[in-house]
Amino acid sequence: MEWIPVGLVAFKAVVFCTGMYLAIKWHYDQGKKKKRDDTRKP
Repeated sequence: MEWIPVGLVAFKAVVFCTGMYLAIKWHYDQGKKKKRDDTRKP
């Protein structure tokens, strides 16, 4: 088995997992920000 396809698949998995983590974190932070802004308004 050659190492190039294994390395590329591993790299793709790391990039995908990092992107999913950042997307979930961004959406979670946006929800917290919206909730905080809603409670401040009179």
